[in-house]
Amino acid sequence: MPVTFIKEKFTATAKIDRPEAMNAINFEVMDRLESILDEIEQDDNLRLFILTGKDNRFISGGDLKEFHSIDDAEGARKMSSRMLEILHRFEHLKCWTLAAVNGHAYGGGWETMLSFDFRIAKASARFGFTQGKFYLPPGWGGLTRLSEVVGKSMADYWLASQKVIDSNEALQSGLIQDIFADDEFETSLNDLVEKLTLNDRTFIEYMKRKDHRKITDELEPFTQFWESEEHISRVTDFLKRKQ
Repeated sequence: MPVTFIKEKFTATAKIDRPEAMNAINFEVMDRLESILDEIEQDDNLRLFILTGKDNRFISGGDLKEFHSIDDAEGARKMSSRMLEILHRFEHLKCWTLAAVNGHAYGGGWETMLSFDFRIAKASARFGFTQGKFYLPPGWGGLTRLSEVVGKSMADYWLASQKVIDSNEALQSGLIQDIFADDEFETSLNDLVEKLTLNDRTFIEYMKRKDHRKITDELEPFTQFWESEEHISRVTDFLKRKQ
């Protein structure tokens, strides 16, 4: 199972479980996340949904090896649109949502976590804004969400420079809300869960009211870059080096 799922009273936890692929998101992970969303969207008692990763990794991004088989803009559009919808559903859950970043988050990993209400991380976590290495802008809503969180100038700089930041810089910039020591991560997370599930859904839904955002404008440029020779070449070179 590429994503494990556990429900306990007011809390549901999904854990990406693809250690052989650094917990990268592929189509099978998307399938599983959609089925999990179908379940938790119907649970009116749920107060908190947590997404995390297995084996001291969060999400390394999209699975380049699998997604590189997509060779045209229309295929990229379908893949990106599907993930945009998954993250939109996360963003609009009526319970609190928490990205528990237990390890490095690159590319689609940080794009995914930005669709959550709250983001906490291990002290050793790193965040890599590295899509530009493959001649590709964010395609899962990350450009819009990152600009909203850290400001457009900082977001553009991180993406243009393929920046990798540590948890302290992530906290200072507002990318995450808290840092937990590596050896105290689970204990600190459990303490936070107790606080976030203290109040009922009426309270949570009131707190979560916000204006809708339009992020689909990112879709067209993403698909065009996807089928460009430069993107294909860079991913091909990367995959060759990994073999």
